[in-house]
Amino acid sequence: MTEQPIANNLMRYGDRAFLIELDSAANVLAVRQQLLAAQHPAISAVVPAARTVLVEADARLTEADLRQLLSQPPPPKEPTTSEAKTVELAVTYDGPDLAAVARLIGESERDVIHRHTQAEYTVQFCGFSAGFSYLIGGDPALSIPRLDRPRTHVPAGSVAIASEYTGIYPRSSPGGWRILGHTDAVLFDLEREPPALLTPGTQVRLRAR
Repeated sequence: MTEQPIANNLMRYGDRAFLIELDSAANVLAVRQQLLAAQHPAISAVVPAARTVLVEADARLTEADLRQLLSQPPPPKEPTTSEAKTVELAVTYDGPDLAAVARLIGESERDVIHRHTQAEYTVQFCGFSAGFSYLIGGDPALSIPRLDRPRTHVPAGSVAIASEYTGIYPRSSPGGWRILGHTDAVLFDLEREPPALLTPGTQVRLRAR
């Protein structure tokens, strides 16, 4: 990753943060890891999103300082606790959109399940609701649009796809992703530390049951 594309897309975001715009999910993960590894005392949080990274920091971090951090060669990766392990989730592939997804890609339901479970996923960022994680790394054949009309009720544990992402609904909510199945895993629990099972950088494997 070179300095110039990042420097051209770095801006102030209020008086206590910077926003870095990037062109790919891979660059979001790389920049997040680089800033965490830098351990700059002024940085209090690094928050990834689909194509941005928000850097919360106090006045000790100037724009020049941040550009300098981003221009440094990426350090050897030393994973955080969440990144040091792979979370495996058992999925029952009985979702209401499984057959439709199979028709859209011109394959069987078994093929869809195979493609979905053979991928090695990484949590790129979290959002939408507490514990909802956006997983990247899926089979490109399953990169299909959201539903034209979202559902008013999606059950907790639903495993779904939309565009390049796989997501798992931590609780019952409205949603427009295509549901392939469900898992019994608890995605968000305030009694757990951290409460979210899947945090940015976590590796995830899905196993059909």
